[in-house]
Formats: sequence, C-alpha cells, structure tokens
Amino acid sequence: MSLQGRKALLRRKANRGFRGYPVATVTLYGPDDQLATKVAVGIIDRDDGDVVALERWFSDGADIRLDQRVELAIVDFIRSHTVHTVVMTEGIFGCPHEEVVDYPEGTSCPRCPYWAGHDRGTKERLQ
Repeated sequence: MSLQGRKALLRRKANRGFRGYPVATVTLYGPDDQLATKVAVGIIDRDDGDVVALERWFSDGADIRLDQRVELAIVDFIRSHTVHTVVMTEGIFGCPHEEVVDYPEGTSCPRCPYWAGHDRGTKERLQ
C-alpha cells in the first residue's frame, strides 16, 4: 500500500465511528497543549477488555504529528491487529512522562509544568 493510502486509512478509520472490536486508541502527549512529542496506541480486543497490545513513539522536541515514519508505523501496528475501530483524542491529552516511572506518584511532572495547572480533557486552568 502506498504512503498516501496508509495515511488515508488511519483518518478514514478514525472518522467512521464504532465498527466493532478490536479497537485502537490513539492518544497524543506533549509538554503543553501545542507540541505533541509522544503518541501511544493501545489495542482493546473486547468490550470491558484490557489493553492487549501497546506501542509508544517518541520525538525529541519536534512535533510527532508531522513525522511520516511514525504515522506509517501506527498504521502498520493497527493493521497487524486487524483493528475495526480507531478512537483518537482531540488534541494533546497530557504530559508525555509517566507517573511513578518518570516522577513520584501523586505529584506533577517537574518537566511539564503546563499540565500541573490544567485539566487534561478540557485544557482549562484548574483552581
């Protein structure tokens, strides 16, 4: 399949709505709500199921949404799991670093101060 065909496949699947399982979840992360430096794709094989496969791709400072190699790798990963539904977050969902792994549980990431004061879903400033 051509480069254009693979890119169009991901967009088409994401716009089609629920088509059954397996489902791929595509989530973007970044140091703030403008720059995406990580994308995580999880595969869920049934209703109320756990993630059965997970892949993450990272970028060092460049916006990962512009990296064609990453986009093609995502499409290939999704195809390899015979995904019927793709669900994508709107924009960047939060910090690319992982609680417990990269910073202590219950604290904010010291490398991404933007997210310490913002709601991940709405991006609104928390009181």
